Amino acid sequence: MLYIVPTPIGNLEDITLRAIRVLKEVDLILAEDTRQTQKLLQHYAIPTRLSSYHKFNERKSCEHIVEQLKAGKTIALVSDCGTPCISDPGYILVEACVEEGVKVECLPGATAFVPALVKSGFDTSEFVFIGFLPHKKGRETILKNIAEEKRVVILYESPFRVLKFLEQALPILGEERRISVSRELSKMFEETVHGTIPELILHFTNKEPRGEFVIVVDGLRK
Repeated sequence: MLYIVPTPIGNLEDITLRAIRVLKEVDLILAEDTRQTQKLLQHYAIPTRLSSYHKFNERKSCEHIVEQLKAGKTIALVSDCGTPCISDPGYILVEACVEEGVKVECLPGATAFVPALVKSGFDTSEFVFIGFLPHKKGRETILKNIAEEKRVVILYESPFRVLKFLEQALPILGEERRISVSRELSKMFEETVHGTIPELILHFTNKEPRGEFVIVVDGLRK
C-alpha cells in the first residue's frame, strides 16, 4: 500500500491525527527533503525510517519502490509541505502503482491553494489551478490564456518572481483585473493582499516579497 500523506504548509499543528498514525505505522517514509521531514517526525515522535524521493531521483527509484510495495511493504509519500503530487514530486510513482495494480490511498489534508482561494473573495464555484509558471518558454502564452479565462486562476510563485509576474501580467491582463496574493499561509507573518495589478506592483515594490506565494487571479468579467 502506498499512502499519500499531506503535511503542514507552515504551522505544525495543521496535520491530521490519521496522518500521524499512518506515518508511525508504515515501513518507510519517502520524503522530498529528509532534513525538512525529520523536523516534523521529531515533533510528533515518529520513529519511521526516511528515504529520499525528489524530482531528481523519482524516475530512477520508482521501479524499486513499486517492487517493495508489491512485496507487501507499506510506504508513505510526503513532500516538504502540503500534498504530494500538487506542484511536488509524486505523480510518476502514483502512475506506476496504478499500472502495476498497487493500492494507493491519499489522505485529505493541507494544500496551499485552497485557503488562498477561499480568502481571495472571488467566486470559488469554478477555478483553474496552474501551479508554477515556467521561468521563460511558454510564460507569455499562459498569461494570454489567463487573460481570456472566465474562471478564477490559481498559481504559485517564488518571492523572487512575484514582481516579475505582476509586471509581465499588467499589459496582458490589464489594469482592472483583480488579483489576490497570499504569502506565508498558516505562518506567523501570513498576509493576503487584494487589489488591481498596479496596486499590487506598488505594494510589493515598497514591501520586499518574502515567503512562498499563492496568486489568485479573478476570472474575466465582461
